Amino acid sequence: MTITPVQTKIVHVPHLGGISASTYMPHPYNPSKPTLVLCNSFGTSADLYRHQYANTELNNLVNLLAIELLGHGQTRAKTENFTYWDSAVMNLQVLDELEIKGKVFVLGTSQGGWQTVRMALLAPERVAGIIPLGTSMDTENERTVKLGCWDAKQNVTPSIEGWTSNESTPDFKPADDFCHFMNQTGFGKDIPSEDGEFWVKAIQKNWGGDGGRRRARMSAINLRDRDGLHGRLFDVRAPVLWLHGDQDVVYSVENAKEEIKLFVNSPDAKLQVIEGGPHYLNYTKAKEVDAALVSFLNKYAKQAKL
Repeated sequence: MTITPVQTKIVHVPHLGGISASTYMPHPYNPSKPTLVLCNSFGTSADLYRHQYANTELNNLVNLLAIELLGHGQTRAKTENFTYWDSAVMNLQVLDELEIKGKVFVLGTSQGGWQTVRMALLAPERVAGIIPLGTSMDTENERTVKLGCWDAKQNVTPSIEGWTSNESTPDFKPADDFCHFMNQTGFGKDIPSEDGEFWVKAIQKNWGGDGGRRRARMSAINLRDRDGLHGRLFDVRAPVLWLHGDQDVVYSVENAKEEIKLFVNSPDAKLQVIEGGPHYLNYTKAKEVDAALVSFLNKYAKQAKL
């Protein structure tokens, strides 16, 4: 079976002097329904949520809106330097540009999980609830490594150094070994061959050429060197449903158990561990994730009304 990439739509927003944000909605916007914003993981794109696009129950409940984060997919900015805060601002400006009504829910996988919190902090009046998946709220540090998370400095630094150059690299593409490493850490060792082939091609296409190398480098720097959110979680006052797989090799369940307790002012902050789930839960355990998501959205849908 051949996986066909979704056809994204560009939305122009003013942040950072101008961003062409790449977005995807599987169905026309319906203002009578809440909207669920989808934030992709490192190295992926709007295609990460293809299983959710096919879920009829979910689509009947909410509008799905994927926004490819800065450095990813077809999103392009005038500046080469950006942070996860910039992606959060971009997402909020996309909502304004698309005239999305009411409060939104935000779901994010891995680095997308940090975006859910940043959006809730920057615009609490716009966010009805957040659903981080397979993520961490901390910097990459010794504490998280001791709790079973990966060592990002060890894993990511060689790629950053290899992608740093003053010379133009028009023929650049991420190495096959890097793409396979990304697939195994994200989707697990049992990723179907057609999915693995699709994501290798997608990574090499999205981060191909000199511009792709620069976007990949900055995305990796953001991942390794990001600021932590622990001190800010006190200010999150939206409901939180944190989903985490017990087979996640990037961020551990033990870390998630500690960090969910930091949402002290959320009216409902829960961690749900999914058995057999790798890092990219929404893709690998779509049935379980979607069921939990539908339950959460039904519970708090009224909060998203105008």
